[in-house]
Amino acid sequence: MASITFKGNAVTLLGNEVKVGDQAPDFKVLANDLSEKGLNDFSGVRLISVVPSVDTGVCDAQTRKFNEEASSLNNVNVLTVSVDLPFAQKRWCANAGLENAVTLSDHRDLSFGKAYGVAIEELRLLARAVFVVDSNNKVVHAEYVSEATNHPDYEAAVEAAKKAE
Repeated sequence: MASITFKGNAVTLLGNEVKVGDQAPDFKVLANDLSEKGLNDFSGVRLISVVPSVDTGVCDAQTRKFNEEASSLNNVNVLTVSVDLPFAQKRWCANAGLENAVTLSDHRDLSFGKAYGVAIEELRLLARAVFVVDSNNKVVHAEYVSEATNHPDYEAAVEAAKKAE
C-alpha cells in the first residue's frame, strides 16, 4: 500500500494500491448534474487527477494545470476527482473559468477512493494522486504523492497521456 502524509502526519489509505500494468478499477461517482458516472463513461485515454479539495491552493493549481495541458492533447479526457460536493465543484469550475472541466464527486460513498487506494480514513478526503488509463482500461501511469499538500509530477503524467492510446 502507498504510504503518504497529510501536513506531515501519516494517514491511513483505504482500498488497494493501483499500479502500472493493472486493469483500471471501475468506480461510481457523481457528475455536476448529479448523474452517476464510472470509468467507462469516458472514452479514450483518461488522465485522472485526484485532489483533496478543489478549494485549496495546490488542488486549484493541479486542476488548472492538467486542464490547460489537456487542450493540446488528442483523445485525452482529464477527470478531476475529489470528495467536494458536486455543487461546490461546479461553482469552482465557473469561478475558475473552466466550465468544460470534468469534475467528479466521490462524496457519496468513496467508491473511487477505495477502488484506487486514495481514501484517507482519518479525514474522509482523497489523497493527491494521478492516474493515466489507456483506451483499453490499462493503467499506464500511477503516482501517489507522498505528501498530500505537495504537487504531483505534472510532466510525467502528461507524457504518459501523450504516449497512451
